Amino acid sequence: MHENLNPLTTPTPSAPAVPRSDPPSVADADYLRRLGERVREARARRGMTRRILSRDSRVSERYLAQLETGQGNISVLLLRQVAQALDLPMHALLHDAAELFGELARATEFLAKLSGEQQQRAREMLLREFSAVDPVARRQRIAIVGLRGAGKSTLGGMLATQLGLPFIELDRVIEQHSGLGLSVIFDLYGQSGFRRLERECLDQILQRHTTFVLATGGSLVSEAATYERLLTDCFTVWLRATPEDHMQRVIAQGDTRPMSENREAMSELKNILNVREPLYRRADITVDTSSQSLPDTFEDLARAIRQEPQQI
Repeated sequence: MHENLNPLTTPTPSAPAVPRSDPPSVADADYLRRLGERVREARARRGMTRRILSRDSRVSERYLAQLETGQGNISVLLLRQVAQALDLPMHALLHDAAELFGELARATEFLAKLSGEQQQRAREMLLREFSAVDPVARRQRIAIVGLRGAGKSTLGGMLATQLGLPFIELDRVIEQHSGLGLSVIFDLYGQSGFRRLERECLDQILQRHTTFVLATGGSLVSEAATYERLLTDCFTVWLRATPEDHMQRVIAQGDTRPMSENREAMSELKNILNVREPLYRRADITVDTSSQSLPDTFEDLARAIRQEPQQI
C-alpha cells in the first residue's frame, strides 16, 4: 500500500467513478474516523507503537497516522460501497475462506446486534451447552494474565509451589519451541509470526498437561481466538496494578520492551492498559497487586483461588 495511491474505477451509466477530488460525505468521514479509532485501539491492545506497526505492515508511519486520525485512503470507502451493494459486511469480502457464510454468518449477524453484556451471556450459554471442558478439571489449570510488571512470574511460581502444580511460563515455552529469543522472533516474523507461535505453544501445553499454573504474555488477551481458548480451558486470574507500578517494576527488571526509545512511554502504557482492561476483566477473578507487600498480595491470590470466584 502506498500513501499516495488512488484507486482507479471504470465509470458506468449507473455507477460513475468517484472523483479523486470529492471530499468524503459527513457519513463517510464519520466511518473513517471510527475505522481509525478501531485501528488505534487494536494497536494499543497489542502493545505496538506506530513505528512497530509500520515496520510489520510495511505501511508508512505517515499513512498510519492519517488512518488513525480519520484521513484514510478513499479506497476504503470504495470497498465499503461494494460491500453495501452486495448487502454484505466488509469482513465477508476481506475474509480468505468461506467460514463467514451460511449458518455462521447468520449467527454472527445476530450476535453483532447484541450489547456487550448480552454477547458475554450468549458466550457463557454456548459454553455450558456445547463445551466439553470439565469445570473441575478446569480449576486445576490456572492461567495468570496481566500487563508486564503485574507479578505473574513471581506470584505464579509461589502459587504453583503451594499447590504442588507445575509452573509454566508461556514466553519461555515459545522461546524453547522456536529456539529464538522473543525479540528475535518479533524482528524476524513480526507480530503475526509471534501470535502463531503463541497459539501453537498454548495448544501444546493444554494437550500435554492436565494441571499447571501458567504465566501468560501481557498481550495474549488481544488475540481473540487464543484468549478464548485460554478462558475456556483454564481458570484465569488477572493480576491488576496501577500504570505507575507496572512501569516501576518493568524498569527494575531492566526490560523496557516494547516502550524503549519512546518519550511518551507512560502515556503509551496507560493507553495499553486502558484498552486491554475490558479484556483482562473477562478473567474469573481479579487480584490487585498494588499498594501492598508481596506476602499480602500472595495471600490474597491464594485465598481467591481457594474460594468461590470473587474480586479481590
